[in-house]
Amino acid sequence: MKLKDKIRYLREVEGNLRGLNRAMTQQELVGAIQQQNGTGKKKASKATISQSYLSQIESGARPHLTNTTRLLLAKFFQVHPGYLVDDPEGYHSELISDLRTAEDKLDLWLVGGAERFRRDPALCQALLALANHSDSRRCFLLIESILETPALLDRLFHVLRPDESSVAAATQTLPSKAGKRSTK
Repeated sequence: MKLKDKIRYLREVEGNLRGLNRAMTQQELVGAIQQQNGTGKKKASKATISQSYLSQIESGARPHLTNTTRLLLAKFFQVHPGYLVDDPEGYHSELISDLRTAEDKLDLWLVGGAERFRRDPALCQALLALANHSDSRRCFLLIESILETPALLDRLFHVLRPDESSVAAATQTLPSKAGKRSTK
């Protein structure tokens, strides 16, 4: 796992631990670190981090942390400073099967997708629920089966999410991506 992915993951976990039900934004993280350290505009002597520095780390433009920043983030997230480095290719912290490795990659991909779609709270929450499920791969296989069964999606949606059923029915008459009308 790359450092940038670890930081995003830690922001996601910290946001959920703080009851935000989403990842902490970079700016929220900076503010929380400053608050924890008692730093601010008056006390600039203690270590802090900027939002632009976090952005560089998460974009991969800055692949390594300074020791001060590594210690600061490790203290805030309550992880060992050695965690905040790129893992070597093929490294795993425990003995796991190839299927578990694929599951972890799928979960990270889902968390990344949730981050990208954070402006759509329902979709973001659905992606996080999948990522947090102990067997997200099996969830996707179930979704495939639901989609392959005629009318099952509509019936399940109507029973499990009745408030959104009318919205789903209205979108079925809209043109699909290929320019055809949906006939489900």
